Amino acid sequence: MAISSSTSGTSSSLPSRTTVMLLLFFFAASVGITDAQVGVCYGMQGNNLPPVSEVIALYKKSNITRMRIYDPNRAVLEALRGSNIELILGVPNSDLQSLTNPSNAKSWVQKNVRGFWSSVLFRYIAVGNEISPVNRGTAWLAQFVLPAMRNIHDAIRSAGLQDQIKVSTAIDLTLVGNSYPPSAGAFRDDVRSYLNPIIRFLSSIRSPLLANIYPYFTYAGNPRDISLPYALFTSPSVVVWDGQRGYKNLFDATLDVLYSALERASGGSLEVVVSESGWPSAGAFAATFDNGRTYLSNLIQHVKRGTPKRPNRAIETYLFAMFDENKKQPEVEKQFGLFFPDKWQKYNLNFG
Repeated sequence: MAISSSTSGTSSSLPSRTTVMLLLFFFAASVGITDAQVGVCYGMQGNNLPPVSEVIALYKKSNITRMRIYDPNRAVLEALRGSNIELILGVPNSDLQSLTNPSNAKSWVQKNVRGFWSSVLFRYIAVGNEISPVNRGTAWLAQFVLPAMRNIHDAIRSAGLQDQIKVSTAIDLTLVGNSYPPSAGAFRDDVRSYLNPIIRFLSSIRSPLLANIYPYFTYAGNPRDISLPYALFTSPSVVVWDGQRGYKNLFDATLDVLYSALERASGGSLEVVVSESGWPSAGAFAATFDNGRTYLSNLIQHVKRGTPKRPNRAIETYLFAMFDENKKQPEVEKQFGLFFPDKWQKYNLNFG
């Protein structure tokens, strides 16, 4: 951006107040990506991915300062030592039942957290991912989520780390029943007995809720009623009015639906961390390179500003995912990478 200079009556040896203000503005803009708190999820479901040490080096080279992993992979945790990369560490769904035993939870934390603290900067422990009591694939696990969360939190507290490491779980938006307009957002009646106690627990320990938010899937499932510009942050004007709040993009509308649902579940004090969001570059309807680049670059900039319901509050967000992962199914799930497996950057994204 070119800045035109203006004449003033001040000496040329000293910067004018206008110049100082402009410099402060552009300094603030230059650090905005840090304020926006953008990280990248490191999925490993590929047989052609680079060695872990090279992945950590790529994060650092790309100025990506936050990472999410989905299980306590020892090689990743070792490589993160001294990296200053902040981490969401996942408890895989397969471990949930075991961690309802407090002794097992204490051992899990001792092995995977205390053994690496403080050379690894743990930020959150995500106890389970996208568990739903009405999803046939995960319904049987729902009973274990809250007990496992409590036990992991107790183990973290016993280690004296409860102020440094927050315990949560990651949900998806299938738990939402009413989603229009955003102010009417509410969780499904048939998931409340599962979700409400989790919300109360998170409120009591002052931890955020993690949520995986994908405007791509919402748009691809209903392109007749949802416009592509609304999904890609490129709409030039308000698309949805909700009282005095105007929505120009689907991401904001979705996040505010979730905030409204939390308020109705007595969780209005909770923050939401967007633990996944992305757009595929191939493999299905509207999955193109241009759409992926547009969505991701706009998302990085947009999360600095908050939503209409909670404006001027940066949204901590994790992009999915670091690499294309060729062992995932269906085909579209393989195409969410920001980088190709050879470490070549798919999109020219600026992480600061």
